[in-house]
Amino acid sequence: MFGIMAISGLSFLLVAIFTPLLIWTLHRLRLTQPIRSELPADHQAKRGTPLMAGLVLLIGIAISLQFHPGPLMLLLCVTFLLFSSVGFLDDFKKAFWQNPSGITGRSKLVSQFIFTGTILYVLFHSFGLTSDIGLFQGDYLQLPLYLYVGIILLFVVGSANAINFTDGLDGLLINVAIPTYFFFFMISDKPEVQTFSLVMIGCLLGLFLYNIYPARAFMGDTGSLAIGGSLSILAVIEKVELLIPILFFVYFAEQLSVILQVWYYKRTKLRLFRMAPIHYHFSLKYGWSENKIVMIFGFISWVSVLICWLIWKYLMH
Repeated sequence: MFGIMAISGLSFLLVAIFTPLLIWTLHRLRLTQPIRSELPADHQAKRGTPLMAGLVLLIGIAISLQFHPGPLMLLLCVTFLLFSSVGFLDDFKKAFWQNPSGITGRSKLVSQFIFTGTILYVLFHSFGLTSDIGLFQGDYLQLPLYLYVGIILLFVVGSANAINFTDGLDGLLINVAIPTYFFFFMISDKPEVQTFSLVMIGCLLGLFLYNIYPARAFMGDTGSLAIGGSLSILAVIEKVELLIPILFFVYFAEQLSVILQVWYYKRTKLRLFRMAPIHYHFSLKYGWSENKIVMIFGFISWVSVLICWLIWKYLMH
């Protein structure tokens, strides 16, 4: 245990040390965040903030493979890299052309479905993944393979993008994702999952020093999609599909607010929320500061993790 904690601490230190260098480089290359015109004035002030700081999280990949090489760790790291590559292309187009649109949504989704399908194929054929869904008291629901794969494909891609939506305020995604990684560290009996989860927590804490309000850099889709993809695959590996609605509560609330906003506007030409994702609504309607929203959403994430851990420990085993 001490060894894993030391590795996590090393991850924190390296990210904390190298992030300023990355920020300087991004500034020099003028790879900065374009701001959507409809966002409020306090967000317009963030124009020119370096984008793609999520690249520094690759330090965590290097550390994870260095200290715990093996097939499962390699799979986790490849998952992180694949989803990060989609985000990087999106961020680079945004920053280089100063266009908030980035690459097309279709391109992002197709890439993520292909990557997820490939990862699931490897999990089934090389790691013994089954199409069971864990229930209470050690029982399992056996699903046909095609149905399970279809559900998990939608879950992984949907969750990755839901987690991406959460990266809208300074420090928000980091504050919400750290508890989720900690949950997987707590429940897993796989050294690779434990190491990967704690290394990611160390990396996120190191980046948080520069991403907390007012952010000196944004992780961008380079980081948020990678976090989303890796957390989703961890849920599949640990067979906690039943807990996902609670464990990913904040992420799904962010995504659902966007879906409801679009649906309601098409039907009524009115807005259900002042702005979606929902974190903007609390800012515009209730005047909450960014730090207040980040703290409350982070607290909700910790509560979600606690509930899931109690269910997992006392009802599912």
